[in-house]
Amino acid sequence: MSREPSLTGAVSEAEFKALHVLRADAPPAPRGQELEVAGMKAYLSLPPDAKGPLPAVLVIHEWWGLNAHIRHWADRLAASGYAALAVDLYGGKVATTADEALALLRAVDPARATQALKAAHAFLQEDPRIRAPRTGSLGWCFGGSWALRTAMAIPELDAAVLYYANPVVTDAEALAPIQGSVLGIFAARDEVIPPEKPQALREALVKAGVRHRIVEFDGLHGFANPSNEDYVEASAAEAWAETSRFFENHLRP
Repeated sequence: MSREPSLTGAVSEAEFKALHVLRADAPPAPRGQELEVAGMKAYLSLPPDAKGPLPAVLVIHEWWGLNAHIRHWADRLAASGYAALAVDLYGGKVATTADEALALLRAVDPARATQALKAAHAFLQEDPRIRAPRTGSLGWCFGGSWALRTAMAIPELDAAVLYYANPVVTDAEALAPIQGSVLGIFAARDEVIPPEKPQALREALVKAGVRHRIVEFDGLHGFANPSNEDYVEASAAEAWAETSRFFENHLRP
């Protein structure tokens, strides 16, 4: 049996990759807990032995849904000292094929999703275990777009990290309510997002007066997911380092 990576400290990219390797035995168990927030399913992971107040991150899944990969991300954030709440915008459903994922994505009601994310954010601020003084959002693809939309809908959010957000919001007026900082991570050879979109986002954020950083890493769409055949470990490690520094700068007192 392969050794399960420790989640009592920061999780390296190699350890994170190991969590996703197909195994003959049971996969590593999640370290957090399943719960409901305002009727929405969610997964909460907290730092070991930590007590509030804690910086907190809303974690928003890819188009596949709230699967083991996203739970591992929440655990990874918890290992770095954050309260991580992974929300489920699919109502408990998880896709295993692209057709299923597309159907679930299209079924999401934007107004209901926004209200659910607002409730999740309030949970992070009010739960006695957390009492988050600063909050951020993190998502990938579908979730990356919603990580940005969360910052638009919740102006007091301090930081938003979007990995290859799709669709990319490029309307400066829509982005103007954002008061926190935005980190946009994109793939240099993304076959899903047109290459002009990251630049359009950058220009819109400048026009909206939003503090931001947009970076590109080598790889295709989904390069940061170890469960993806297009995963690029070196680029994923660099992107995680960017994300870690960003959250450290904007969510720590």
